[in-house]
Amino acid sequence: MLQAFARHPRRLVFSVAGLVLLGWPARNPPLQEPLLEAIRARDFLQVDTRNTPTTYYQGRQGPSGFEFELVRRFADQLGVSLSLDSDGNIAEVLDAVRSGTADLGAAALPLDPTLPGIHFSRAIMTLQPLVVYRRGLPPVDEPGDLLGRSIGVIEGSGAGLVLRELQRDSLPELGWKESADLEVADLLSLVENGDLDVAVIYAHQFKLNRVFFPGVENGFLLGDPLSLAWALPAERGLALLQRVNRFLDDMQADGTLAALDERYFGHDDYLEYVGARTFIQQVNARLDTYKDEFLAAARETGFDWKLLAALGYQESHWKPRATSPTGVRGLMMLTQSTAEQMGVADRLDPAQSIDGGARYLRSVKQRLQEEIEEPDRTWMALAAYNVGLGHLYDAQKIAEMRGGDPYAWADVREALPLLQKRDWYSRVRHGYARGGEPVIYVRNIRRYYEILNYLERSQQQFFQLNQREPGADDGSLFDVVPPVL
Repeated sequence: MLQAFARHPRRLVFSVAGLVLLGWPARNPPLQEPLLEAIRARDFLQVDTRNTPTTYYQGRQGPSGFEFELVRRFADQLGVSLSLDSDGNIAEVLDAVRSGTADLGAAALPLDPTLPGIHFSRAIMTLQPLVVYRRGLPPVDEPGDLLGRSIGVIEGSGAGLVLRELQRDSLPELGWKESADLEVADLLSLVENGDLDVAVIYAHQFKLNRVFFPGVENGFLLGDPLSLAWALPAERGLALLQRVNRFLDDMQADGTLAALDERYFGHDDYLEYVGARTFIQQVNARLDTYKDEFLAAARETGFDWKLLAALGYQESHWKPRATSPTGVRGLMMLTQSTAEQMGVADRLDPAQSIDGGARYLRSVKQRLQEEIEEPDRTWMALAAYNVGLGHLYDAQKIAEMRGGDPYAWADVREALPLLQKRDWYSRVRHGYARGGEPVIYVRNIRRYYEILNYLERSQQQFFQLNQREPGADDGSLFDVVPPVL
């Protein structure tokens, strides 16, 4: 749930070795102690953050997020556990740092050296402000197009700084609204629903969220980039700050920063944007018809029902009478031999197809080598569902020939397209295959699965927004920044 809407403490302590949930120790070391020594003495690093896709969230495999990954590594380097409080907004995170309640704030914070009581780390990544607007409005392509529009930003995010600079330098008649209790997804929802015309967020945030909000358009980049940094208490000495900066320098030098950036923000092309919009439309139009069947198959096989639903959409767009030129049929597009193997009497019956497809996927997954760990095991099972287990084994062999890891999806994914090249497929058992197709196939299913997970979470995340009456006053959500004229 969005932390701004439900102020329930979310204080987690993670063992850096195993991310094990522990008891909650006292947070405040004596103020007279040097901070770095105090952290080591109490054996945990207290980090205050926000519950957002770009900072920290609970993913399918446990705690995730760009900044979470970094602070976990930093705590590991210090040799202490990591304690997270994700209950606050930006202002509350900064207040916790100033007061010494938090050792470090990692919450998509813009580097602002004018803030009192705060030392900022070196820059971690750039933050490029971006104007987005509701689809159907006249294009918002330049600063002058903002005039007369209802504009929303997150208070303290840095977007307000850029708007104030624009107001001061060239558009004194510009006004906007700021909220401390909303996150990026909330702003995009308000834009899409018509409660706002425009929002100013960051380009990487829109890249991460845009497939979930097909009614929001990309506008234009606004102002110069800002810098994301960590906040540390200014009154607690410089030892921790120096250690943080040295750590971040190391992360940049060894490529970890670049790898995390690619992992969390570099997969925008996994699915063509229009395809994602179409998928969301089909979720609303068709998925409920077959949801009970997916749930039943999930209970039988142990898969997440949303993964099975994503597989079904990739196969047939949830069309139970789908038939391919090669003779595969039904919602899960089973071959005749697979249907017989799974005991499916009627491939065009959606319940039988979903059940048979889920059990077949489970059987493929069980036949993979035990050395393959999750989530790679699931991705390879999906690839084999598409291209056949024999061709997957061949791709593993090619990956090994090329010096890669045959049990890592990243290496097998690179090897699969080589099954189309004679120099490679002539050296493996099952010969030629259209190996590029399972790569795209798995990529799309992962993206569909990601969207379904997001949509399921959003039913709770936007509860307060969805409870508001249409046209209700948004004064409880925003503070108004008026024009200076």
